[in-house]
Amino acid sequence: MTNAQITLIQIDNYGPWTVTPEPRREVDLQTLQSRLYADLSQLIGNREGYVFFTRFDNMVAVTNGLSLDDHALVQESVGNRYPVTVSLSVATGTNPVQALHDATELLQDAGSAQDHSRREILDGRTIDEEFRTDDDVQIAHFDVNDMTGNYTDEVNAFDSFIHIEQGYAELMRYMREAHDSLSFFVGGDNVIAVCPNLTESDYEDAIRHVKESVEVDLKVGVGQGRVPQDAGMDAKHALETCRATGSKIEFE
Repeated sequence: MTNAQITLIQIDNYGPWTVTPEPRREVDLQTLQSRLYADLSQLIGNREGYVFFTRFDNMVAVTNGLSLDDHALVQESVGNRYPVTVSLSVATGTNPVQALHDATELLQDAGSAQDHSRREILDGRTIDEEFRTDDDVQIAHFDVNDMTGNYTDEVNAFDSFIHIEQGYAELMRYMREAHDSLSFFVGGDNVIAVCPNLTESDYEDAIRHVKESVEVDLKVGVGQGRVPQDAGMDAKHALETCRATGSKIEFE
């Protein structure tokens, strides 16, 4: 049984800040968002976690192994580097979708994302050490079959981007609805999903659904570990086995 620890990261009062005292240049906002994501990715990644950018003003992290004190240090570092602050809420559960739902409710109960008085909330709970196991996190790394040969080197860049976005959107929706998983586009033609304890047949179902729905052909490597980075590296190695052997699904 998996036991995910999910952290919701939300920029405080971001919408009003972007237009105060007057609308800020979009290029500056995009730069701030991308740099904040990069810093959070490093701050949490150095502690064996994963961060996914979602909407940029909201980010989702898998934080098994991070304590609330670790979260506080991340929050403090952001406050020292940026003109904006972030709030963090942490929840756990065998189902990552439910954990994110619980983390979201914690922040919503603390106040609106556009409430200027709601600043640097840190709330929730982490997994007690005595309840952690070596199989707490299941990560699936999806990849489009022969994206380079079929699209990158054959059609214009925007059409290949549309193709990837269609596949990602359908996979994200289906994995969430059918398999209680959180899936995130991570660049190129790659999607990483944080999953409950799914089986090979579950992944076969997801791959088949995406192929039938939007004609995007996927393969997936699956890893499991005590912390997200361990599970993610196992998933990457399993995906390399897919590439080497031509298989659709591999568990490391």
